[in-house]
Amino acid sequence: MSKHIHILGICGTFMGGLALIARQMGYRVSGSDANVYPPMSTQLEASGIELHEGYDETILDLKPDLVIVGNAMSRGVPVVEALLNSNIPYTSGPQWLGENLLRDRWVLAVSGTHGKTTTSSLLAWMLEEAGLQPGFLIGGVTANFGVSARLGQDPFFVIEADEYDTAFFDKRSKFLHYHPRTLILNNLEFDHADIFDSLEDIQRQFHHLLRVVPSLGQVIYPVGVAAIDDVLARGLWAQSETFGADASAQWQYQWRNQGRGDFRITQGNNEWEGSTPLSGDYNLSNALAAIIAARHVGVSPEHSIAALATFKNTKRRQELIAEVGGIQVIDDFAHHPTAIRLTLEGLKASHHNSRLVLIIEPRSNTMRMGVHANALADATRPADQCYWLRAKNMGFDLTSDLVGGQVFDDVDQLVAKLVPELAPTDVVVCMSNGDFQGFKDKLVQALKDTYE
Repeated sequence: MSKHIHILGICGTFMGGLALIARQMGYRVSGSDANVYPPMSTQLEASGIELHEGYDETILDLKPDLVIVGNAMSRGVPVVEALLNSNIPYTSGPQWLGENLLRDRWVLAVSGTHGKTTTSSLLAWMLEEAGLQPGFLIGGVTANFGVSARLGQDPFFVIEADEYDTAFFDKRSKFLHYHPRTLILNNLEFDHADIFDSLEDIQRQFHHLLRVVPSLGQVIYPVGVAAIDDVLARGLWAQSETFGADASAQWQYQWRNQGRGDFRITQGNNEWEGSTPLSGDYNLSNALAAIIAARHVGVSPEHSIAALATFKNTKRRQELIAEVGGIQVIDDFAHHPTAIRLTLEGLKASHHNSRLVLIIEPRSNTMRMGVHANALADATRPADQCYWLRAKNMGFDLTSDLVGGQVFDDVDQLVAKLVPELAPTDVVVCMSNGDFQGFKDKLVQALKDTYE
């Protein structure tokens, strides 16, 4: 009989992906979560994974051989207390993955404050199109693959390397369990204020990550990022490649048409041209980082650039979810002022003849705490018009004077205000890292009621 693993917090993107991989490895897998709902629940059940709602201690009556504890779990949760009082072995998701799968694979890890999901998806697709059939675990459902994780074929495994902590009993960053041979360090800013007190705290974790990259491995990073340069100055023992738009980078990128469509990449005397459906400098930067990483495992830039032309972005990353009456509605996950600004700049470049209307819910832990409150007005400036939906449990006073644009507490009032002001050719951008309190569905339905 196969070993039985039970996962606490199974419906999160990372833990759900880990469950799928464990099932593909031949384990019997069950799991529980506070809220069991589609699409993750249906994806897991279709793979033969038994789901339970809630965290009651009776879950342990299943008598699993091992419990994998998600980082959403904390002391005081009934099943956690029962687990600690039992003799059932337990571990964290990142540690289990590192010990049972990644130690035998060539790990390509994508880290940084922004762009991890897109860059990981790009890299996995480049390897796939080159015929390598990589495994992957990514923080979103990749449109090209239709899933967020798969076991894949040896030896390559692409993973989104998050700096968030591992578990209530392991406060190290998750990525320290992955031991990458190829590491992309995309960018580095202060985030996750609920677990880190300063940028220095985050930099220390990245320094620890660099300590486990082997000397024959490769670290890929952008030029001109002071926070990254500071980490590298503490020690870099692996080979490295730099990228950016600046002439000082070993690999350089350049758009040929106002931030979208055709692009040029150069490395020394080498030059390549290509086209991509992505827009914005940050996306071309993400793509170049992935091209360099793919090259490290033997995929030529020509192959990777060809894959770019057929890449479909991850869900909730500039995803067009509806077009009604000539009005486009785009869903995006942006959760940090820099990511918000860069995303809006990219959308403005690709929709330069349209009015960009932003509706934003500052929902992440860091945003709700008000850590970036004074940066929000500047971050949203590329939008032509901005509306704010107050998230629950805000830790600061979200006012129009502070952030610019109108602030709403009620979804229905926001929809009623917004719809009459929209016109054909407008592009509506919805930004939240959550379900947006049902706003998107209500907006699309109201547009259909108006225009159809």
